Amino acid sequence: MSDDNISLAGYHYAPMIGYHRAPLSQKFGAPRQPNLVALTSIIEMIAPYDSPVAFAGLDAFSHIWISWQFHHNYTNKDTHIGKGGTDFRAQVRPPRLGGNQKIGVFASRSMYRPSALGLSVVKLESIEVVEGRVLLIISGADMIDGTPIIDIKPYVAYSDALSNAKSGFAPTAPDLLEIIITESAYEQFMTLVDAGRCDKNDNDNDNDNGTETETENKNNKKAIHAKNNSVATLIQQMQEQLLIADIETIKALIAQDPRPAYRRAEINTPFVMRYKSVDVSFQLIESGQLQITAVVKVSL
Repeated sequence: MSDDNISLAGYHYAPMIGYHRAPLSQKFGAPRQPNLVALTSIIEMIAPYDSPVAFAGLDAFSHIWISWQFHHNYTNKDTHIGKGGTDFRAQVRPPRLGGNQKIGVFASRSMYRPSALGLSVVKLESIEVVEGRVLLIISGADMIDGTPIIDIKPYVAYSDALSNAKSGFAPTAPDLLEIIITESAYEQFMTLVDAGRCDKNDNDNDNDNGTETETENKNNKKAIHAKNNSVATLIQQMQEQLLIADIETIKALIAQDPRPAYRRAEINTPFVMRYKSVDVSFQLIESGQLQITAVVKVSL
């Protein structure tokens, strides 16, 4: 047996069937669990897995399971399958326990796991076919942009939802912090929204009877219905175009408190979350609120 065959023993290979396209391009700020923030994103299927016939019947389900890979997480950057290296972490420090108490990695949902695999339930908003390719419009994902997708399965309520299940050290959703925004930061945000309006797709229906925020939310989820747009253009709009509705999404993301557990007592220490095409600066103030202090355009 060759050295390559020996070094590859014990590994299972699965094809990447698509990629997650999202407004969050960095780990900082991403929800730590699915469905904590109703963030709209796209799963872009790739050939040959992007055939519409492969998704026949999936639109009858409201939610789907997604298997995916922690592609921004490398416990050892010099370790690769076939090189014979390993850097197994038997214990981790969950943020939910303050970042100090250790538990076994298999008793957690830590990203530092042998397989580097994640598993999430998300809401399936719609299935769209653009340029003959399937795009899944989803909400509630805890994945960042570019995440490789390994598998998709329908969520089946009678077997997947267990009302008597115990949830260990995480029995309920985490508490949310109150978010406020300075006047100058809000003005920066609105200036960027106004600057991007000239590039809005004609699908933004001026005759919609809902509020402006409601209209943008609908357009954000249904932007793929624009028949004249390419896949690349639609994804770029979702990733970069700032909408009025995004301020509430930004607040919801920050309310989860993405700061490291050991730094959550620091007052007036700035942190920066990348969202779409902007960097959002925020800090904890003496009142116990998280305050958004700046929204600045970045070069992508």
